[in-house]
Amino acid sequence: MALLDQEQIKEIIPHREPFLLIDEILELTPGVRAVGQKYLRPDESWFAGHFPGEPVQPGVLTIEMLAQTGAVCALSVPENKGKIAFFAGIDKARFRGIARPGDTLLLEVEVTKTSHGISFCKGTASSGGKRIVTAEFSCSIS
Repeated sequence: MALLDQEQIKEIIPHREPFLLIDEILELTPGVRAVGQKYLRPDESWFAGHFPGEPVQPGVLTIEMLAQTGAVCALSVPENKGKIAFFAGIDKARFRGIARPGDTLLLEVEVTKTSHGISFCKGTASSGGKRIVTAEFSCSIS
């Protein structure tokens, strides 16, 4: 059951279609942890070119989905209301598996530290119980 749907997510982060890449937030502890979800619709535009005849979810878009989930977490803190979370860095990104059209991605993000307007996060994307992407990333809140 969704804690936040897309309309509620839009009240927290500025992303909009076609670049709002999370469908719902399942768990949220503001400033600490968020769990999001994205259903990979077979008609997602990127599948037509990645790859023709063998559609696979692009890893970089999965990292963006993790970042948007992290942004919901970081921007849910009252003092960050109305701000934007900009990528500040991506570290230790690992692509461990693939997702395909029709899969649902579970996006788990933990804010490990916040210092001087920078939130540091660890994220894991999984599909069907299998971890497919892990990364550490940071975002500047302004």
